[in-house]
Amino acid sequence: MRSKKRTLAPQTAVVLRLSSQSRRRCLPFAALRVGHKLKSVVRIAITRAVSPAIGRCELSYIERQPIDFSRAAEQHDEYERRLSAYGCHVVRIADAPDMPDAVFVEDAAIVMDTIAIITRPGAASRRDETESVAAALKAFRPLRYIEPPATLDGGDVLVLDGKLYVGVSQRTNEAAIGQLGATAIRFQNCLHLKSAVTQIGDHTLLLNPDWLDPKQFPGFEIIAVEEPFAANALRLDDTLLYSASYPRTRRLLEGRGFQVETLDLSELEKAEAGVTCCSLVFSE
Repeated sequence: MRSKKRTLAPQTAVVLRLSSQSRRRCLPFAALRVGHKLKSVVRIAITRAVSPAIGRCELSYIERQPIDFSRAAEQHDEYERRLSAYGCHVVRIADAPDMPDAVFVEDAAIVMDTIAIITRPGAASRRDETESVAAALKAFRPLRYIEPPATLDGGDVLVLDGKLYVGVSQRTNEAAIGQLGATAIRFQNCLHLKSAVTQIGDHTLLLNPDWLDPKQFPGFEIIAVEEPFAANALRLDDTLLYSASYPRTRRLLEGRGFQVETLDLSELEKAEAGVTCCSLVFSE
């Protein structure tokens, strides 16, 4: 029998409440936002193999191109090797060969210091992906769930100073932002918020100003990119894991003193992916 889900309360509630079917106490939402930043020391990286069906992936803002599955799988293997080299214990969960987008595990969950929130992806075809991700995460965190009518992709969620910033997109709606009690961010012309902005330093964001107004992030230093899709980087302590597709932005970052490790993700990028999409990285 499947265990009962613990759900998120609407924004009007002060706490994240459990479902009425559970008697366990809930965690105060303030505990997620104050004093519980994501740690810089990386411990766990959850990943999943590329599906042979990736050529049928969901697309929103780019034209469909043939994807070489073998090459995509090789690129993903190298991605996992880089994660391991930079201190991650890589946990590859069960393959999902019939789910074209399943390699993009970032969209299935948000991992905080105290809990993991299982999302409800905006594309109905992707909702079955979350069950296996939840099964892996329950070994590390108590689980909470986004509930209908809310939809949420993890790629629309940015955690800054322990606070949740969530992009309103084709995949993530206002109801999800209400359940999270998060700050809504407006952007355009790309699939996910993290296509337009990612955190690359304690108080520094890599951001595409053509897609996102930087004034929505007061108090942060902004490094603006000119190359489309170049604002997505994965911060691993003092190193940025970054796509080789954006050499001008790489040089810009290196000129600003960042250590940048590039890798080829060209086949996965045909599925509208960025470097953050293929893992859930968190401290154990």
